[in-house]
Amino acid sequence: MSNVSLDDKTMARQNGIVQPLLTDLYQITMAYAYWKSGKVNDVAVFDLFFRTNPFQGEFTIFAGLEECLKFLQNFHYSESDIDYLRQTLPSTIESAFFDYLKDLTCKDIILSAIEEGSVAFPRVPLLRVEGPLIIAQLLETTLLTLVNFASLMSTNAARYRMFAGKHISLLEFGLRRAQGPDGGLSASKYSYIGGFDGTSNVLAGKMFNIPVKGTHAHSFVTSFSTLDDIKCVTLQHAETQEQCNLLEKSLDWRNRLSLILDASPEEASDGELAALISYARAFPSGFLALVDTYDVKRSGLLNFCAVALALHECGYTAVGIRIDSGDLAYLSVLARDTFKKIAETFALPWFAKLTIVASNDINEDTILSLHEQGHAIDCFGIGTHLVTCQRQPALGCVYKLVEINGQPRIKLSQDVGKVTIPGHKKAYRLFGADGHALIDLLQRSSEAAPEVGQKVLCRHPFQESKRAYVIPSKVEHLYKIYWKDGQITTAPKPLSEVRERVQASLRTLRQDIKRNLNPTPYKVAVSDDLYNFIHDLWLQNAPIGELS
Repeated sequence: MSNVSLDDKTMARQNGIVQPLLTDLYQITMAYAYWKSGKVNDVAVFDLFFRTNPFQGEFTIFAGLEECLKFLQNFHYSESDIDYLRQTLPSTIESAFFDYLKDLTCKDIILSAIEEGSVAFPRVPLLRVEGPLIIAQLLETTLLTLVNFASLMSTNAARYRMFAGKHISLLEFGLRRAQGPDGGLSASKYSYIGGFDGTSNVLAGKMFNIPVKGTHAHSFVTSFSTLDDIKCVTLQHAETQEQCNLLEKSLDWRNRLSLILDASPEEASDGELAALISYARAFPSGFLALVDTYDVKRSGLLNFCAVALALHECGYTAVGIRIDSGDLAYLSVLARDTFKKIAETFALPWFAKLTIVASNDINEDTILSLHEQGHAIDCFGIGTHLVTCQRQPALGCVYKLVEINGQPRIKLSQDVGKVTIPGHKKAYRLFGADGHALIDLLQRSSEAAPEVGQKVLCRHPFQESKRAYVIPSKVEHLYKIYWKDGQITTAPKPLSEVRERVQASLRTLRQDIKRNLNPTPYKVAVSDDLYNFIHDLWLQNAPIGELS
């Protein structure tokens, strides 16, 4: 396996906040207790996984792996970190422990993971961390914070993409509503991975090479009161280079359109027209205007169409409109009908296809409702509900010790859902005869891999009667080693390829697993050997009660 060196061209730089001190205090106090107990040479295996899919769905998109690799690559306690810990931790802590921390790196850690952008399911570890107990423990909180929100955000975006459909564009507009600047950047990055087409976040565009999109706000429109507010009315023709009087042409078109569209120029806002003319002069080849500042029907549409037709006379083609309030289904259909009428009247086929963008606190239910009502929207701009994951604000990944010095470890609980699956494991995805993913199978690492065409007994990890034979048509080994010997050994894919991986991975699932209402649960099983191993260990560790 060859080592992989990554430069700034293949991976965006690490967020400066992601460092060893971005952790919970108990990780460091445990590290000292391990060190004090002589566990420096102990070797551990930890699994990072989640117990329940988010958003009442039956799949999760795994994301955040690239950031985890950057963290391992740059893991080092600085002098100022050590000074802070000396001041913060109890004075009884031995000085030699701080010397030990100062020299810690991740060179002895092995990190295995599912490919970023893959669909994942409860109990199947997303990451497996192997190596010295102390350093593996110190990685816990940071790895969790890098994976939890990334996976939640990517899953949320993927759901929006599914419900919107293939032919509608999705833009992330959530920076101003995100949980702080880091939350905003992460939301932009992982919404793109999940299937969004662009973002309004300029820094995200620069850092992650995401297409940046945007138009103007209502404040731009309301900053103009009358036509006298237009400072310059002329625009150079795109082909002849002659000066066009955009104001005269727009007023002329507004009068002509009022007869065709049964609209009154007197009701249309002159301040709005002044704003749209000014914006069109600034962006003649990218004219996409907000039309709901005053009244879409009586003012916004008439003014936009007048300016768009004036632009056309000057050799430019408008892009479309954005509607940010009101009855989006009705207004989008009204706009499309208006565009079609103008296209037919003036023999301008392109006018019928102008883009209609809708924003306004849109969520999954809004999109589904708009589909039911019938709409003419080409693009949704989605902010608050997307970037804050309002339906479920956290994923709940956990990081559990499953082996120490070659000996399996199990966490027991009266809540069976919280019992861990012990030991060093491998995971496989088994595909059915129809080509869809059928079941994820966890096995002990010592077991032979399942084979295509060979019968495999798959068992529920905790319910004895739930078992089934599977004859896979395809077997996918889920884990690759991404970090070993202090190096990245498998390069993470560029963002664009991770984005493609999400859609390809989702296509492997049956539609009933992905549906919005009462989706079919995807099955996760253990091998017969692992099942017996779990239950033998359970009996060994569970206390025996006494009745009297």
